[in-house]
Amino acid sequence: MPSTINEVVFSEPSGRPTSTVQFAAAVIYLGLYAYAWIGGNADSINWLLFMIIGAFLSGIAEALPKNRKFTAGIVRLIAIAVLVCLLAIIFVTPEFITG
Repeated sequence: MPSTINEVVFSEPSGRPTSTVQFAAAVIYLGLYAYAWIGGNADSINWLLFMIIGAFLSGIAEALPKNRKFTAGIVRLIAIAVLVCLLAIIFVTPEFITG
């Protein structure tokens, strides 16, 4: 099992197509957050900040050069940690999501 995790997390960055999708997701999440903020409902949609950061970090990890496996793995682990924190917040304080 540890070798499988090592192969997945610390593998070569996927390159431009995958990073483009991740950056596009971050921009879409940012647009949704900006739309809610302009409408005055930013307090009920703060969870999108975690999604923005997670998607942006994933995009960075995939955009790194092929020889930066370890750096990409660290950035992937940070992105996973951000998204796991969101899951923990959902279970501990569900009103963070529901407003």
